[in-house]
Amino acid sequence: MQNATELVKELQEMRDSGFLSDALLRHAVKSIARADSRFDWVGVYLLRDTDDGDQELWLHNYVGTPTEHARIPVGEGVCGMAVAKGENMNVPDVSAVDNYIACDPDTRSELVVLIRAGDEIFGQFDLDSSEPDAFTEADEEGIQAVADKLAEQIMAERR
Repeated sequence: MQNATELVKELQEMRDSGFLSDALLRHAVKSIARADSRFDWVGVYLLRDTDDGDQELWLHNYVGTPTEHARIPVGEGVCGMAVAKGENMNVPDVSAVDNYIACDPDTRSELVVLIRAGDEIFGQFDLDSSEPDAFTEADEEGIQAVADKLAEQIMAERR
């Protein structure tokens, strides 16, 4: 993703001005969505505990086609599998994923980048594209830099 360094700088400036994670997350999603025409849907999911003691991903905000998937159990779909495995996932062809959760029938590839500090996962960025094999290693690295900056803020708010 181009402009990741600039976005990280903007997020730090927002932090320095007193903005909290909610504002930073919204700004990041909008900025990433504008960054490249390959990014058809960009959202951020936050990890939270359910009433029955499990965990689920909760859709915080997004840019793109509306989705009915506001909650995703850990382990389901690409998003849930990324949390269950504790690793980012770059899926060049979503039709090859057995338990894929389709938010948009036009999606061909997906990139999930975790927002985390060490082993603690706070959430993730989810990017969908109508192009097959749309996401590069540079995209993942750029989104990871943004996710790392957001993790700093989330950790600071939890102290």
